[in-house]
Amino acid sequence: MAGATDITLEQALEAIAAARAKAQEQGTLMDIAIVDAGANLKAFVRMDDAFLGSIDICIKKAKTARLFNMPTGTLGGLAQPGAPLYHIEFSNDGLITFPGGLPLKNADGTIIGAIGVSGSSVEDDNAVAEAGANAVLLAKLAPAHA
Repeated sequence: MAGATDITLEQALEAIAAARAKAQEQGTLMDIAIVDAGANLKAFVRMDDAFLGSIDICIKKAKTARLFNMPTGTLGGLAQPGAPLYHIEFSNDGLITFPGGLPLKNADGTIIGAIGVSGSSVEDDNAVAEAGANAVLLAKLAPAHA
C-alpha cells in the first residue's frame, strides 16, 4: 500500500484523467506518464494517434522532474551552455530538460511523484502537465486504512 509520501494509483489515474481532459480541450494528442516517489513508472496513457516517440520523452520528463524535484523547464535553464548544470541531460540514463515534467505534490506540499507529458509544443505539454499536477494537489482522498 502506498504511504503518505508516495502517489497512490487513484491519484495517478486522477492526474492522467485531468491531463487527458486538458489535452482534449487543446485539441492535442499526448503521451502522459506518472512516476511514484521513487521515480518508477506508476501509470501511463497514450492517446490514440499520439506520437510514438513521445512515449520515451514523457516518461523521461516525469523521471527528471522527480529525480531533481523541480519542473523540467527549470532544470533546462540550469542546463544551458555556460550554466552550472550544462550536460546534465546525459546523466541518469538520459534526462529531458525542457518543459512538460512537473513534480506532483499532495495537499501538504510533499512531493509524491511526478508527471511527464509529451506530444505537442512545450507550452501545450506544460499546460497539460499542470492540469494533472493540480488534480493531485486538489484531490481530497479518504484516509488510508491500515
